[in-house]
Amino acid sequence: MKNKRPNITIILIFFFLAGCGTVGKSFNSSEVKNIQNNITNQTEILNKFGLPFKEGVENGQVMWTYQFDQWNLIGSTESKDLVIVFDEKNIVRGYRYTSSGPNQAHH
Repeated sequence: MKNKRPNITIILIFFFLAGCGTVGKSFNSSEVKNIQNNITNQTEILNKFGLPFKEGVENGQVMWTYQFDQWNLIGSTESKDLVIVFDEKNIVRGYRYTSSGPNQAHH
């Protein structure tokens, strides 16, 4: 008679894979300190951070979001988000940067 117990290795691999994930694309958070409201333009942001993870419109103004979230069942997690709102001339009107995890920057 064959043993009907599930293979423990398969179960462990399943739980490991289910407990890991990434959303977005990592970006150079050390460049955040160089963003200046009412001065930095959209082209400069594109050159520093690349294409945004999400684009949208808020109150008629263009909004770009850079997002990177990575988690692991065993070990550390990292999260960093940069939201930038541009005025009608494509100049940064305002931005918000948040981060957590081992590589967090203090701003």
